[in-house]
Amino acid sequence: MPANHHRFSYRFILLFLLTFETARRSASGDPNDEACLANLHQSLEDPANNLHNWTKPFFSNPCPGFDSYLHGVTCNNGRVYKLSLTNLSLRGSISPFLSNCTNLQSLDLSSNQISGEIPPAIQSLSNLAVLNLSSNRLSGEISPQLARCSFLNVIDLHGNGLSGVIPQQLGTLARLSAFDVSNNKLSGQIPANLGTRNGNSPRFNSSSFAGNGKLYGYPLGEMKSKGLSVMAIVGIGLGSGVASLVVSFTGVCIWLKVTEKKMEEEEGKISHSMPHY
Repeated sequence: MPANHHRFSYRFILLFLLTFETARRSASGDPNDEACLANLHQSLEDPANNLHNWTKPFFSNPCPGFDSYLHGVTCNNGRVYKLSLTNLSLRGSISPFLSNCTNLQSLDLSSNQISGEIPPAIQSLSNLAVLNLSSNRLSGEISPQLARCSFLNVIDLHGNGLSGVIPQQLGTLARLSAFDVSNNKLSGQIPANLGTRNGNSPRFNSSSFAGNGKLYGYPLGEMKSKGLSVMAIVGIGLGSGVASLVVSFTGVCIWLKVTEKKMEEEEGKISHSMPHY
């Protein structure tokens, strides 16, 4: 009986310790998520006060359960796994501390007025599946290191001021099913592994790349030549030739008329000087 009593006591103590540890973690939250959210809030400007409850007490425990008290934050197993702050008139920049949200699977900051560059630290979000930063004022280049987020299904960066080339590494993302970089300032050739799938069927259509004046390659057209086309050169040559002929012909006609008039005048002088019989 005493042995059974001791076993029951040990199990009770173990259960108590596990419950206490779970409660402690639930009360304090994950320090990485806290740093992620606190620094993101600091880097953003919120003129419409849509993030009014993004305060320090909530940062310390952003995921008390499956839901979060923070606007736009969704939790899973006590960690932040989704951030959706769309169309909130947000300004400022994207904090590199977003990489601290290591369980983040979806990041949507679309339809705001966020400026600056896309922080390279996003490459550390190894679980990221959705990246939507569209319709903002982002600038700079797209980092090739973004391809390290191997679970990416969606990359939507349309409607910004991004420049440079589209990194070829993005075409190696096997799970990528939606890709949009339209209406930016991108240049160079579209990577073949983004334009076609297995060298034959199209992977993404032209609307994914439209609105970039210096971007070319399938599914867009080829690069436009800065020089004159062959037909233009031939046309100019023919036009010049015809113009020269017209000018030359006109000149000959004028010369003939002048010469004819001089001859008539000379003949008139001779006829007057001849004696009358």
